[in-house]
Amino acid sequence: MHPDVVPDCLKCLHADAYLLAFDKPAGLLSVPGRGADKQDSLATRALAQWSDARVVHRLDMATSGVIVLARGPAAQRSLGAAFADRRVDKHYEAIVDGWPDADSGEIDLPLAADWPNRPRQQVDSAAGKASLTHWRVLDRGHGPDGQPRARLALTPVTGRSHQLRVHLQAIGHPILGDPLYARPAAATAAPRLLLHAVALTLPHPLDDTPLRLHAACPF
Repeated sequence: MHPDVVPDCLKCLHADAYLLAFDKPAGLLSVPGRGADKQDSLATRALAQWSDARVVHRLDMATSGVIVLARGPAAQRSLGAAFADRRVDKHYEAIVDGWPDADSGEIDLPLAADWPNRPRQQVDSAAGKASLTHWRVLDRGHGPDGQPRARLALTPVTGRSHQLRVHLQAIGHPILGDPLYARPAAATAAPRLLLHAVALTLPHPLDDTPLRLHAACPF
């Protein structure tokens, strides 16, 4: 089978003896969940072609874009350490509700699970984990309904669950198509969550040479 074609038309961005990179579509789990109806996932599909594929990190089911799997336990340890030590640069794009007042900024708000309302997360200044996101406006415009919309470049420094989604809600600009964190009009303004992992730069497990992976934004 050609290296850029995997079962069920999953797009492979990079494949070598140490790692695999894919452009995950929105609506596909990164790893299998609980229950027979949650067994289809990017990891499951990759394993059908690469038996040594190992999970390193995840994207939310609703988020699309670059995701990496290791090949074998040694590469998994190397890549896992790179993520844990924040030696991986992650870049996202999103379309949000409204126009931010500034052209760029940072969101430094601690996050914790909203246990009664799982899987929601929340800003929690008392018990939350430190969470930092840098953002920059790429474009300002209006939706079909005439409401202001902005395209943002997002760089999460930390990697908390739902970090970008909660941080943008917290500053009053939730991501369009987000059923968990956007107001109803913004949640239904797009057919999917408009959040995409555009690029990932990481140290290659072989020799720590920076490897940049890119997946064009589909919206």
